[in-house]
Amino acid sequence: MDFQKNVLIAGTGKSGINAGKLLLSKGATVLFYDDNKDLDQAGFLAQFDDKQSVKLALAHLEQSVLEQIDMMVISPGIPVDCALANQVREAGIPIWSEIELAYQAGAGHLAAITGTNGKTTTTSLVGEIFANYTESNFTVGNIGIPYTEVALQMKEESYTVAEVSSFQLETIVDFHPHVSAVLNVTPDHLNRHYTMENYASVKLDVCKNQTADDYLILNYDDAITKEMANDKRVQAKVVYFSRLHDLEEGICMKDDCIVIREHGEEISVISKEELILLGGHNLENYMAGVGVAYYMGIPLDTIRETLKTFKGVAHRIEFVKEVNGVTYYNDSKGTNPDAAIKGIQAMNRKTVLIGGGYDKGVPFDEWIQAFDGKVKKLVLLGQTAKQIADTASKYDFYDVVFANDLKEAVTMCAEFAQPGDAVLLSPACASWGMFDNYEQRGDMFKEYVNELGA
Repeated sequence: MDFQKNVLIAGTGKSGINAGKLLLSKGATVLFYDDNKDLDQAGFLAQFDDKQSVKLALAHLEQSVLEQIDMMVISPGIPVDCALANQVREAGIPIWSEIELAYQAGAGHLAAITGTNGKTTTTSLVGEIFANYTESNFTVGNIGIPYTEVALQMKEESYTVAEVSSFQLETIVDFHPHVSAVLNVTPDHLNRHYTMENYASVKLDVCKNQTADDYLILNYDDAITKEMANDKRVQAKVVYFSRLHDLEEGICMKDDCIVIREHGEEISVISKEELILLGGHNLENYMAGVGVAYYMGIPLDTIRETLKTFKGVAHRIEFVKEVNGVTYYNDSKGTNPDAAIKGIQAMNRKTVLIGGGYDKGVPFDEWIQAFDGKVKKLVLLGQTAKQIADTASKYDFYDVVFANDLKEAVTMCAEFAQPGDAVLLSPACASWGMFDNYEQRGDMFKEYVNELGA
């Protein structure tokens, strides 16, 4: 497509900056907008070589400026119903997500993975499979590398797997993966999407441009994703995976082995004993990854060998250190109650748990109920601390203390935990407000743990 346009980019973070650099390299003129009137303008503009084609507007956009704009690229952290987005939409200006821009600029074979939980692990697994198959491979999206950062490096023979969020999917236009996957849908981001129906609908938009030549991988064990196959938007071939059910067609377990069943035949992929990551949620991630890679045309031998060596990702029930007989785990990726439940379920000993953070408008009842006698003390911090404590008291859990910050929380945990116990950071909340992202939160936790007993 012709990128030589006047483009408004909403957001001056990593996503926006990389979108701007891509557009500038294709001959566009770029206007950045940020509602922070105190943004360091000189420092921001210094990140671009072609400063003549970059402009920056802060706090307010005049209508006369909008009249010169051909399209807007919106960063995922900006709500699509905010005043700016409404103003742009009313002016008849197309709004693209960063992944739509990257898709338009990129090339090659594309897989896209979404869902409430398991996206990062599954995307990382598929990325490693692609890397073991071809030199030209890319793992992008919510996983940390902006899609726009590498889109122009892609070739027709490239294989790309993108972790995509509901925020990014809200503003896709032609985004069209050959294989897409929706791993699960549980309460999350309801402050943005308002209802579960809206949230699930946006997740399913990952397949809205797919055709009968493409594939949609769905979780048969999740009530919401199971029913997605009946949605009128679904034109792709649906392939279910299930940890709990014996499927006639799809990916499931047989005698502790992952198998693929299609066209009346059964293909044995790998034994559960050969896998490194433990837990039912990880078994589901393995099965989803197998489905994505297999239907992307990757040879089974490559898939099998990668499954045997895959060690997971940082910040997801990550072993940090043992201090004075206490084992510390970093599950900062547990940014919602359902993900944090998986963290609790993975613990096999008494646990001191750190929770709390940014309020995304979701209830914490199921998380508290999942403590199941494992959690001996709950250390809370952040915006949701009181709400979580109140929820805990509803279920007669009163072993709760409050910390002012993460460092104090780690110090408290070291005092409460006894040899043989575990300390788990699994907040059930987003990191915003106290940290830049969950990675920074997890890295700081590891730093504070490593200082214990030093």
